[in-house]
Amino acid sequence: MFDYHPQLLRLDLGGCQLSGKILKSLFKCRELQYIFLDYNYLEGTVPLEISNLTSLKVFTIGENNFSGQIPSSLCNLSSLMLLYLSNNSLDGTIPECIGNLSSSLSHLNLRMNNFHGKIPENFAEGCSFISFLISNNQVEGSLPRSLGNCKDLKLLDVGNNYLNATFPNWLGNLNQLQVLDLRSNRFYGKVDSSDVTFTRLRVIDLSRNNFSGYLPVNFFENLHAIREVNEKKVKPEYMIEEVASGTIYIELGLSFTTKGLETEFEKLLTIWTAIDFSSNQFSGEIPKTIGELHSLIALNLSHNCLTGPIPSSLGDLSELESLDLSSNKLHGRIPTEFTNLGFLEVLNLSHNNLVGPIPHGKQLDTFSNDSYIGNLGLCGLPLSKSCDNDEGTPAKFDRDDDEDGLNWKFLY
Repeated sequence: MFDYHPQLLRLDLGGCQLSGKILKSLFKCRELQYIFLDYNYLEGTVPLEISNLTSLKVFTIGENNFSGQIPSSLCNLSSLMLLYLSNNSLDGTIPECIGNLSSSLSHLNLRMNNFHGKIPENFAEGCSFISFLISNNQVEGSLPRSLGNCKDLKLLDVGNNYLNATFPNWLGNLNQLQVLDLRSNRFYGKVDSSDVTFTRLRVIDLSRNNFSGYLPVNFFENLHAIREVNEKKVKPEYMIEEVASGTIYIELGLSFTTKGLETEFEKLLTIWTAIDFSSNQFSGEIPKTIGELHSLIALNLSHNCLTGPIPSSLGDLSELESLDLSSNKLHGRIPTEFTNLGFLEVLNLSHNNLVGPIPHGKQLDTFSNDSYIGNLGLCGLPLSKSCDNDEGTPAKFDRDDDEDGLNWKFLY
């Protein structure tokens, strides 16, 4: 597949439908600095001879069929800045020596492989990581505290693994952090952020863990990047980074549950903001201060044990497009302030204890009864049950328990 060209500096064959293995002759090109072989059908192992390319800065072989372990010889590449091995069938542990590269390596993507064991714990002072993506593997243990040495870290994605620890509140000291994805692990306990601030965090996904306790008021108060109203852009802007090969889009492959669907983002808009705390064991009331996150686009607090009323302050989330509060124990009425949510595309309040008439107007008139089912005290369109007077007071219910089960009857 490759001929020997000793002066070759850059090899860009991404998305060329290549198959077979990487020929060993490639690693005789000792001046080579950039290798782009992603989105092909290449197979085999990562050759040990990669250590011959001492000038290599970028190595991307994502979206192929590579297998086997990461050779420790790769850690000899002291100039390496970007390493993408995502979406392959690589296995074994993540080499401990990866931490030795952290003074030069700025982007690491090991997503969608079969890595197991623990995350290396030796990230050095002055760590250069900007993005660290290892989701969809079988990694266990906890997040190493030495990641706190990576002061420029913007994206941390460790979702869909077997991590088992309390909330790593020390991440709040990384004042460049913008995206934090801990979803689908075994994290547990309270989310305590009283001593730290996530001032630039715009996307946080803690869903499908075992977090408990009250929703952290201080945490939401310190999300300054979401509290500020985003400036409208003439055209979309994506998160980009400068590497030695020029300006690149940060390749994410992050998945979020938004607008009721699992959506994967290969690139992330700079204005995208989302909070997903769903499928945990959070209790207590929804903090009113969430209504001050004026640029929030997606909020998912579903499948928890939340109680109390829905704060009317959520009607102040003028940019909100998706709101899911389903499968909790919320009670009271749906705030009429929800009619102010002019961009709302998805609303799910189902399976709570809400009562009273469903407000109408603007976006609220576009939702079907699926948004409200499982709330026996609600009335009015789009539900089939009408409210019983001009004030919109719903009919009251009582029940008789008999041998046939529960028989609901109207009380007027």
